[in-house]
Amino acid sequence: MSWGRLWAVARKEAIQLRRDPRSVVLAFVLPVILILLFGYAITMDVNDIPLAVRDEDHSADSRLLVEAFERSGYFSVRERLSAREDTDRALALGRVRAVLVIERGFADDLASGVPAPVQLLLDGSDANTAGIALNYAQAITASFSVRLLPVERAPPVRAESRVWYNETLRSQAMIVPGLIALIMAIIAAMLTSLTIAREWERGTMEQLAATPVHRLEIIFGKLFPYLVIGLVDVAVTVVIAVGLFQVPFRGNLLLLFAMSALFLLGSLGFGVFLSAALKSQLLASQAALMSSYLPALLLSGFVFAIPNMPIVLRIISYAIPARYFVVITRGVFLKGVGMGILWPDALGLAIYSVLGIALAVRAFRKELA
Repeated sequence: MSWGRLWAVARKEAIQLRRDPRSVVLAFVLPVILILLFGYAITMDVNDIPLAVRDEDHSADSRLLVEAFERSGYFSVRERLSAREDTDRALALGRVRAVLVIERGFADDLASGVPAPVQLLLDGSDANTAGIALNYAQAITASFSVRLLPVERAPPVRAESRVWYNETLRSQAMIVPGLIALIMAIIAAMLTSLTIAREWERGTMEQLAATPVHRLEIIFGKLFPYLVIGLVDVAVTVVIAVGLFQVPFRGNLLLLFAMSALFLLGSLGFGVFLSAALKSQLLASQAALMSSYLPALLLSGFVFAIPNMPIVLRIISYAIPARYFVVITRGVFLKGVGMGILWPDALGLAIYSVLGIALAVRAFRKELA
């Protein structure tokens, strides 16, 4: 391999990239748009759940329970209902997500020391919100019940929980680091999927084939500018994650960039493979989008927990490189762990980078036939 020829190919690719405004926008603007869009749009946090109250007891204790729901910050009382028919209508029309029903005799039951039932009706059409609202409601009623107990009847065991790594349980702290893997998978494959196909469509492959440049030098020369762009995009997304979304960064920055380089090499090589195999910018870009975005979104653990998937999908997920990069980004950002913990995922990325480049070299031919 001649470093001079490799550098000449890299310089030629950089000039072509600079002359193509669409690629420049795709390389530098799209990552920022994606992290802002996904960072604000995707959230697992459920706050201000619309709540309707049907208080048939009208006592001081029932009002205290309703106030406990309001003060929690998780529920927002939107309506006061008086009839049973209004309950079904409020849920059916989607005006509220839950209805708190306090039956007549609630205060009397509390005064006599017997259990006082309270009903919470939930809109199960949104199962995620309904499940979270149920957990919130159970915690609020449990806390309300403890406050009513006299000191001598206080529960003998009290559980105190402590959350590590994401102390405030903000979903953005979990989502934004994973977004780096998703965005880099899309950008890397999309950019390099156009490189070889562009040479074929513009008729410049003949000139490239006539040169003494080895195909390995062509592949690495074409990958180098996009690797630099990808690392710049990683730096930009890290700054946005820490500065704008307030995601804690507890790990080693150099480790993150080293792992990012491995992931980018594999994704860039896979993009070149598609470009060389399909020889059409349109087909290659569409194939790159489908093969990078959907697997990274669905099977990497970015949104859906892999242990909860069926066994077949869990096995398939081992072939998704974004799975390993998501674990690394979250581990570096939130846990501050190093290679002693992340080496299995780093090994997965190393295998992916070698495989991606090998596929690109094998698919690229200087022959014109």
